[in-house]
Amino acid sequence: MRNFKHINAKTVNEAASALADYEGNAWAMAGGTDLLGTMRFFQLPNYPEAVINLKTISPSLDYIKEEEGMLKIGALTRLQEIAKDPIVNSKYTALASAALRTASPHIREMGTIGGNICQLNRCWYFRKADNRFFCLRKGGDICYALIGQNRYHSIFGAVQGCVAVNPSDIAPALVALNASIVTSKRTIPTDDFWDYAIPGSTVLDRDEIVTEIQIPTPAPGVISAFLKFALRTSIDFPIVNCAAAIGGGEARICLNAVYDKPYRPTGAEDAIRGQTINEANAEAAGTAAISGATALPPGNHNKWKIQLAKALVKKTILLTEPSGAFTESIDPINC
Repeated sequence: MRNFKHINAKTVNEAASALADYEGNAWAMAGGTDLLGTMRFFQLPNYPEAVINLKTISPSLDYIKEEEGMLKIGALTRLQEIAKDPIVNSKYTALASAALRTASPHIREMGTIGGNICQLNRCWYFRKADNRFFCLRKGGDICYALIGQNRYHSIFGAVQGCVAVNPSDIAPALVALNASIVTSKRTIPTDDFWDYAIPGSTVLDRDEIVTEIQIPTPAPGVISAFLKFALRTSIDFPIVNCAAAIGGGEARICLNAVYDKPYRPTGAEDAIRGQTINEANAEAAGTAAISGATALPPGNHNKWKIQLAKALVKKTILLTEPSGAFTESIDPINC
């Protein structure tokens, strides 16, 4: 690694000011599980002059609490704490399941919810060591995945010519649960938080920091669930994942790792909203979810992800059936 200045921020304002002072040449560090690897392997064209440590901020941004009719989670709360919290497990099941399925136990003990929702994409061209591919998302002229290997890339088209996908497991759960992201400047609905306007991954300004996640208490009858398909089922990034919150005449469904940001298949929501949860209705919603999905040339190498997305939507919906009739028939680890 190269030399950089390490700054222990004492307050949110101090951290934001430090980011502003370096005019984009400073990076904020929460758990550091993604940032340090990015720096070690020189994956990006620019190396930070400074790293702003957020863990030293006081008062701490590490908490889980219910107040004012919502669940509030500090941005530095570790994923393992979220996965095992009894309130999250009982009322916000999709989030607990997503946290539990993220990475490995050691990473969950370090990684934070704020870091997970702000991470950069995992496209192998974008992440190649020593900035081997100066791709479109880094300011170059080419999306190498469009002319190369793209079997894990977007099934809903390109954004500004790029077909990288959002890799977060936490993101779809937050979208399904209608969460909001509180920052040092504003409160942003999750539907509006991710925006892969090149070269970023979120709508955050350079001097803006996530401080809290707020999730409204689910209405009576709403049940949420999360499923994930990954090649190494215990530790890997998702090939496709899905979260759903259904009940009380409402339905919110979110797929991820299929597009540049978490993708709400509104056709699937319309198909299942107010309907009985059964095999036929869940199948219809799964079919509606992949409307408009298209495999990428050359070779249609990611065509299999379309069928996988359909199946995950169906299975996730079945897990929200009030009696739990389908729970035992669906393996949440090997989906």
